[in-house]
Amino acid sequence: MLWHATKRTGFYLLVIGIVFISIFPFYYAIITSFKSGTALFEINYWPTSFSLANYTQVLTTGSFPRNLANSLLIASVVVAISLLLAVTASFALSRVRFGGRSLLLFTILAVSMFPQIAVLSGLFELVRFFGIFNTPFALIFSYMIFTLPFTVWILTTFMRDLPIEIEEAAIVDGASPWVIITKVFLPLMWPALVTTGLLAFIAAWNEFLFALTFTSSNNTRTVPVAIALLSGNTQYEIPWGNIMAASVIVTVPLVVLVLIFQRKIISGLTAGGVKG
Repeated sequence: MLWHATKRTGFYLLVIGIVFISIFPFYYAIITSFKSGTALFEINYWPTSFSLANYTQVLTTGSFPRNLANSLLIASVVVAISLLLAVTASFALSRVRFGGRSLLLFTILAVSMFPQIAVLSGLFELVRFFGIFNTPFALIFSYMIFTLPFTVWILTTFMRDLPIEIEEAAIVDGASPWVIITKVFLPLMWPALVTTGLLAFIAAWNEFLFALTFTSSNNTRTVPVAIALLSGNTQYEIPWGNIMAASVIVTVPLVVLVLIFQRKIISGLTAGGVKG
């Protein structure tokens, strides 16, 4: 009994430690974002002041609202294109028999293993060749490189596990491949679609290197670059309050999306189990 109690206590202490380490930086950013003046340089772990001046300044001055809209547009388009291409590709890779299928799947996965810096120069030349530098299309095009491979891989694995009898029944009823994908497989694939779509959205929303390289004006930059540029040109006048406020504004939507989609994943898994 003592050993089991010790293990349980150790487990809960480990969980508490992991949760604390994960949440504390965001918590400290929140309480710092409500500080102003000299209070920014005081170390307090509990809110001692409440001011919306940082949020007001971030949202009313500069191009930060435009940067938010850019990030939302680009991330949403990347998710939509990635899921559309991944669904059709996963159907071919999991249901259609052809030579070199496994090699092609591993090649797709291997593409995502290259670090961004390794493909940056070549990708920059492609962006210049297509004439899309400093446009949202440059970021959408570049983000597909690291969102499409893992969406294809995850959806292929998920579709491969679906019962073959469902597809055979649809073929007997005269359904075309497109009807099978949209009417038969998609209702069963919502858990995987939500998961991969959320991961692709977060990756595109938080991406920094490509956004810094392929955009050069405030009107086309995304929020990670905008936050980095809030520090200005001098290290002695860094607006920490504005940076913390901007970071909170950018992070809160992701937290809300994760909470919402977690519930949808659970309900989707249950619905898929009933349909199966």
